[in-house]
Amino acid sequence: MTKNLKLYLWLCYVNLFISTFTFGGGYVVVPMIKKYFVKEKQLFTEEELMEMAAIAQSSPGAIAVNLSILAGKRTAGFFGVLISAVAALIPPIVILSFISGWYIEFSANLYVAAVLKGMQACVTALIIDLVIDMYQMIRKERSTLLTLLVPGAFIASFFFNSNVILILIVSCILCVINLFIRSNRTKKEDF
Repeated sequence: MTKNLKLYLWLCYVNLFISTFTFGGGYVVVPMIKKYFVKEKQLFTEEELMEMAAIAQSSPGAIAVNLSILAGKRTAGFFGVLISAVAALIPPIVILSFISGWYIEFSANLYVAAVLKGMQACVTALIIDLVIDMYQMIRKERSTLLTLLVPGAFIASFFFNSNVILILIVSCILCVINLFIRSNRTKKEDF
């Protein structure tokens, strides 16, 4: 078998697996992609994954599908995009088609409710792990502003119940001001 065909088959398998067994939204996919693409296959770095996660979040559509597509593009180019998109979409379509046909039975089943409660705990743990990884990457930047924005955003959201959009806008404005100040310092030092 050719090298490309093996890569395409692996990409299809991994995206089908990740899409089938990760519940809880796009951020749950990040640790799975990190495990298979970064740690096992070393196809890209953790920093590149975080950049792709930021792009996937800011793009229209489901974060999980967007991130799978970006990982596929980075791994195998155009064919990687096609394979990843199809493989990431097949499991949710099949699962939702099955569930929609049996919705009343599923919603009343105690076992299904218990499984979903257990999945909530797993999703919470995965998201906490992702937040810790992202914060460690922010600390590597050695930026006082970025280091202070994380707890500041948490305090504003959790204790003061501030609107998340407002928090994001203020954070962006502060980062742009910081970037402007740093670029002016660099220009003065060059003279």
